[in-house]
Amino acid sequence: MQTIMPDIADTAEALQTGTLDWVGMGNIELPLLFSSKGLSDITVTAKADAFVNLQNEQAKGIHMSRLFLSLDTLSCEQTLTPSTLKAVLESFVTSHQDLSNAAKVALHFELPLRRSSLLSGKQGWKNYPVTITASLIDNQFLLEIAVDVTYSSTCPCSAALARQLIQQAFTEQFAKQQLNFEQIHNWLGSTEGIVATPHSQRSIANIKVKLACDSQEFDILALINCVEHELKTPVQAAVKREDEQEFARLNGQNLMFCEDAARKLKALFEVSNYQDYYIKINHYESLHAHDAVAYAVKGLPQGYQA
Repeated sequence: MQTIMPDIADTAEALQTGTLDWVGMGNIELPLLFSSKGLSDITVTAKADAFVNLQNEQAKGIHMSRLFLSLDTLSCEQTLTPSTLKAVLESFVTSHQDLSNAAKVALHFELPLRRSSLLSGKQGWKNYPVTITASLIDNQFLLEIAVDVTYSSTCPCSAALARQLIQQAFTEQFAKQQLNFEQIHNWLGSTEGIVATPHSQRSIANIKVKLACDSQEFDILALINCVEHELKTPVQAAVKREDEQEFARLNGQNLMFCEDAARKLKALFEVSNYQDYYIKINHYESLHAHDAVAYAVKGLPQGYQA
């Protein structure tokens, strides 16, 4: 005779009644086969947060194992796409009939991409932190991608101050001399000629974009590429001397405060096809102990807030 095991979520009374916005699990380890336009399908190791709401005021709780098993099916039998993610959310809700009518999942992982060097033609791996968040609320499917893009930012103020010091050093060295091209050329290539350099710092652009609810595929590569192309100075993977020199040139030709970086990306996303966007610029200062930060959003009434 089979013993019927008790289901406390269905049978026990809640200690206190009331609805809850989200109930579920966080940091579920989950290998996933990720599919995105322009990339071969790739296995990523994700951490998943999975939730449903609890609209039944009298219910003790939800069935967390049902959320876990839906995600496990996605992991073992399917490829991560907008449609499979929507199906997971629908299974969350149908498996919680009379308890829940909304679901949400967030998948956090690092996406490894092969990136080419600036000049030498070498390639190397770079990992990009990615979060895909999807929700199903009132039968409306919402989908967003967040990615962190790391780049170098060189301070325009320190660049101007460095140029002034170089001018002063030039005056002190050659004020009373009749100069020729070779003297100036040699001086500029010496340590005496470059008496000061501007400071630069590793910086990160945190980007979130909302996709159309009928999106058929992810296109994370295009999102990363357009951000890096706009900023001009993404952190490199494989680097030879010619690549390092080109990186120095790009930094010198693209001086920017955090405000400059935020405005560049705001202008970029204003003409994009994304439903909404959120930008946070973090310049991790080498001069100060604090960071320089700027935000920009599309400004929709019910959209992202800075």
